[in-house]
Amino acid sequence: MDIPRRPGQATRVSDLRASDADRERVAAVLGEALADGRLTMEEHADRTTRVYAARTLGELTGLTLDLSPEESQPILVDDRPVSVFFGRVRRDGRWVVPVKLPLLALFGTVELDLREAVLQRRHIVLDSMVLAGRVRLLVPEGVRVDVTGRTVLSTREVRTRPAAEGPTIEIAGTLVFGSVKARAPKRTLRQRVKGRLRR
Repeated sequence: MDIPRRPGQATRVSDLRASDADRERVAAVLGEALADGRLTMEEHADRTTRVYAARTLGELTGLTLDLSPEESQPILVDDRPVSVFFGRVRRDGRWVVPVKLPLLALFGTVELDLREAVLQRRHIVLDSMVLAGRVRLLVPEGVRVDVTGRTVLSTREVRTRPAAEGPTIEIAGTLVFGSVKARAPKRTLRQRVKGRLRR
């Protein structure tokens, strides 16, 4: 029997409920693995059955771990800190953003694409330590980005389209000789026309 957690009680990322779209993503990877011989018919049938019976993201992620590297997984359930030293690291696709995500960028770039991400709560905090590094965010329409951290000789550029009741991504911590850039995806011609007609 599932017992809902009380308000304020932490929810593990792997315990979040999976959607039909999440199950279809994993099923597609299994289908590709069957087609190129990485799975037998029996293995494919067994895993596919488990996909459609899965209720949480944690149950889904275990079904494709041996089929593709971490960055190519259909769903990434990872609440480890995001860190980079003299390079670039990127998280995108379907991934779960924990309530508080530690972020470290030393002379490197962190890129977070949140367009398909699952936000654990409506207020997410990126607890950042940036030294001569860069933070790049791509957020969907309706999401607000607030830079509240202490900045020393750092730049910020926020070009998002937040909604009044939309989620908030807060960039906290300390930025020294760094930069933060957050933007929403470019609108299609159809979206721009619809926006003008609503005015």
